[in-house]
Formats: sequence, structure tokens, C-alpha cells
Amino acid sequence: MGRPFRIAHRKNEQPSAAQEESMADTLKEPDSTGFFGAYGGQHVPQEVKKRLDEVAEAFARVRDDPEFTKELDALESHFSCRPTPIFHCKNLSRAIGGGQIWLKREDLNHLGAHKINNTLGQCLLARRMGKKRVIAETGAGQHGVATAATAALMGLDCTICMGALDVERQHLNVTRMEMLGAEIAVAQNGQKTLKEAVDMALSRWIHDDGMFYVLGSAVGPHPYPLMVRVFQSVVGREARAQTLNETGKLPDACFACVGGGSNAIGLFSAFLDTDVQLFGVEPGGRGDGYGDHAASLSLGEPGILHGFNSYMIKDPATGEAGLVYSISAGLDYPSVGPEHALLKDQGRAHYVRVTDEEALEAFSALSRTEGIIPALESSHALAYAMKVAPTYPKDAVLLVNLSGRGDKDVAQVEALIQKGAFKPKAL
Repeated sequence: MGRPFRIAHRKNEQPSAAQEESMADTLKEPDSTGFFGAYGGQHVPQEVKKRLDEVAEAFARVRDDPEFTKELDALESHFSCRPTPIFHCKNLSRAIGGGQIWLKREDLNHLGAHKINNTLGQCLLARRMGKKRVIAETGAGQHGVATAATAALMGLDCTICMGALDVERQHLNVTRMEMLGAEIAVAQNGQKTLKEAVDMALSRWIHDDGMFYVLGSAVGPHPYPLMVRVFQSVVGREARAQTLNETGKLPDACFACVGGGSNAIGLFSAFLDTDVQLFGVEPGGRGDGYGDHAASLSLGEPGILHGFNSYMIKDPATGEAGLVYSISAGLDYPSVGPEHALLKDQGRAHYVRVTDEEALEAFSALSRTEGIIPALESSHALAYAMKVAPTYPKDAVLLVNLSGRGDKDVAQVEALIQKGAFKPKAL
């Protein structure tokens, strides 16, 4: 599917030789073994590699298939309701001062998050491959809901793996998945969150030849990081064209939350050939101590998890995947997509962290000033944009990817307020 890699420059703009060289570094495909620089790959047993190669070969075929592209475009338009707009937060920007905060409204997608961009592409691919069943992992539940809905649309049996802790704090999304016909498989081991859900999904997938694994983020072994970037790049393409149309220029900076990194790489992919600043915002949780955050890029180190090499949080004693924490169920994964690891090393994107408290303040601020309730995941990106906005001039455009809506988080935030753990502040 060639369209996600068509790079549009500013009107009448031609890239310099230096830009061309930079683009070659940042926009290239992973190599034949699935590496983005030193990161990625297929660190898996041969039996799993065989299944992955089957997916990679099928994906390579559909990328150049105009019929696949046409069908996906139609689904994005008529089922997912794309394009999603951008929105100028005039009230919030006025209250904070400095640069103007704009939102890419992925919360307005059908089902309320960016996840459906990916599930439409992957489930369509699964159907092309003749698969009858799909399986997926989920943390906050948005990827699970999107997979369940897409599977229902396409007549595929669906299993969603979810950690027991996430089932408890995201009960609304569990109910939605069940209503859409999905079976919920609950992971009771370990931390009972996203890592354990991935473990369960992988284990079931490799033992079922008729099943397709719909991986929800830009992580995992090749071809998944590339495939997710391709399907999520619609976010960046739209945002680039819309910002030019609405403001007459590209954004000065883009902000996106980063757990595994799918919404961020989707946004960033359209701006890698420009001088637009890119900020990936990780979950700083309760602080920088071990077990208090899930900031793989900011505070982790390279290592292998779930079949790929990237930055990860490690247990200091064992070197294995370590304890992670975030108030947001969609961000508490101990590693991150390999393309983000490369962008960090290159210095092309900057990875920062935001605490639970700062994310909650952003959640409250957007709700009260603009009438938009954001997901706690997205609130991390918004919080960092709010923090740095005063350092930008008034005409600066700060584009935040509002990756999801916060309906799923309302009960959790209400409980924190009721027990006095969080008190919204006036701007």
C-alpha cells in the first residue's frame, strides 16, 4: 500500500541534500530482517518466525494492491468516519499563554480512539489471508474494542486478552467488547496488565494456524512495527494537510503519548522530513524510582522483549522485563516500538515524561476549558504541551494528538477525587 509513504513537502518546497539524507535515515523501511538501525528484528523460535514471515509476505502483497487500498479507504471513511478534524483550543491556550494548542481529534473516530486505524488494516489483511479467527491484547481496552468491532464487521471470531488489573479498572470497555461478541481471556499472572496480556495472546496465536494476531501497537517482532506504522500513518497525513490549511504553516511542534508508540509514530511519520519538533511523552507515573513509572525510552535501556529489541524497563536483579506503573492502563508496557528507539538515538524525536498528577491536571483542564474529556493516555501528551506552551511565541502551533476520548477513565478519575487523591486546580 504505497500511499502512506508519499511525503508531501511544503508548497513549492524542495528538500535540501541534507534533508534528503535525513529522510533516508528516518523514513527507510526496516532491513530484510526487520531492524530499524539496531532495533527491532525477529528474536523468536523458528516456528514463530514461520508464522511471522507468512504475515510479512501477505502484508507486502497488499501494500501494492490498489483493491486493498480502495477497500481500506472506504472503511476508514464510512465505518471509522475519517478524516478526523483538528481543533484550536482557544480557551486553554489563552489561559496558559504562549503557543497555541491544537488537537488532532482521534477521539472522534468511531469507538473513540486511534486504534481502529490499525484494526481495520490488520483484520482486512487477516481476511485476505483466509483466517477465520483473530486474537489481540489490550490494556486500556481501546484496542480490544476496536478489534472486536472490526471482527464483528468482517465476520471473524475474536478473542481479547487482558490483564486482570486492567479488566477491573476498564470495566466499561470490557463490557463493550463482550457486547461486540468477543471472548475475554483474563491474564491472572505477573502484574496482571498489558505485558501479561501480550504473553497470553502470543501463546495462543502460535498454536493456532487459523488465527491472526492483531497486535495493537508499534511493537513486537517484524513485520508488526512497520505494519502498525503504515496503518496509523493516516493520522499524520491528515494532520499535516489540515494544519497547513487551517494555519497556513506546518506545526512548530507535535506531541503524542508513548506507551508502545502507535499513535505517536502515526503522527510523527508525516513530519520526519521537516524541522517540526517531535515530542513523545511517556508515563512518568509516581516518580523515577524502579516500579514507579513506565518510561522505557527516558529511563530504560536496550533489551529484548516479546521478540524484538528496543529500549525497555529491566528488573535490576534479573535483567528481565521489570515492574512498570502508570495511572493509564494503555501506557504501562515495559518496552517501546523499535522505530521510536531509532528516532531517540538519532535525536530526531525527543522523549520526555509526565507524572500521573500532571496528566490528571491536563485531563481536568481540557474538560473544563474546552468541553472535551480526553483519555488519560492522551492527557500525558497534552500535559507536556501545556507545560512548554509558555516558552513558545503566541503564533506557534503546538499540535497534540488526542489519541482517545476519556469516557473509559471517568469512573477511575471520579474515584480518585472522592477519596481525596486528586483535586482539580483552577487554571
